Amino acid sequence: MSHGIHHVTAIAGPAARNVRFHTDTLGLRLVKRTVNFDDPGTWHLYYGDETGTPGTILTFFPWEHAAPGRLGVGETQETVFRVPEGSIGFWTHRFIERGVSFDPPVKRFGETALAFRDPDGMNLALVAVPGAEGEPGWTGGGVMPEHAIRGFHSVSLLVEDKAPTGAVLTDVLGFGELGADGSTTRFQVPGAGIGGIIDIRAVGGFLKPRPGAGSVHHVAFRAADDARQAAMVRRLAENHRVAVTEQRDRNYFRSVYFREPGHVLFEIATDAPGFLADEPTATLGSALKLPAGLEAHRARIEGALPPLSEG
Repeated sequence: MSHGIHHVTAIAGPAARNVRFHTDTLGLRLVKRTVNFDDPGTWHLYYGDETGTPGTILTFFPWEHAAPGRLGVGETQETVFRVPEGSIGFWTHRFIERGVSFDPPVKRFGETALAFRDPDGMNLALVAVPGAEGEPGWTGGGVMPEHAIRGFHSVSLLVEDKAPTGAVLTDVLGFGELGADGSTTRFQVPGAGIGGIIDIRAVGGFLKPRPGAGSVHHVAFRAADDARQAAMVRRLAENHRVAVTEQRDRNYFRSVYFREPGHVLFEIATDAPGFLADEPTATLGSALKLPAGLEAHRARIEGALPPLSEG
């Protein structure tokens, strides 16, 4: 049984800038380059660990001229990565060197967190996790193995009322309520490592979001297989009166989407077949991969996509 975060998908500005920041500054691996299946003129870029393990995957729809988004209630507030416990100093120094906007480290639920922004203003953070140094990490961009990112720690959601969202997390998605720190309530998958935490921040009277560059489009949660996904869909309908989309084949996972009661867009994605379905580990993310229905249009699609390298 799989539980926790599968991936997080956000909106970005220029694609080449997005690639440079996430592979070079953060040291993530570009594990898949494909297109937005619903808008094939736009890249869909996936970053993660060596093989794109569920719980490590941050994806982007980059639009060259996307206007900046505005955070609001009913949206993901922050996407948080795990790093080894002794790495916050390394990352602080790296951000200073590279001109990354960041905040001083703070304690959250007893853990040290370093919040920062990517070039589009997306809210990100690193949290120091004891024992993470013993886990494998992808070492791109000159990031040493002892400091490399080890998948997701959590995402935080901004909603008006935590109870209905929390009920979906606990009843459908495999989380348990852990406790509160100020206005933030933490939900965690029992025994989870990567991607096992959701923080809900309840706020009243907050502005509605304006999606754009730097905004999270959706958060995807793991289902081990189609049967487990179908069981979650039934619980959503029977216990929460929430309907989902039809299942959509995304080549590397199969997905259903729904608005949870706090209006954040959620996805349930299967672990299979994964990112090695059409590329070996050694060359993962090195070529444009298209779904079968778009292969006949490859030349036109490739001609319209902006370059992924600058200069």
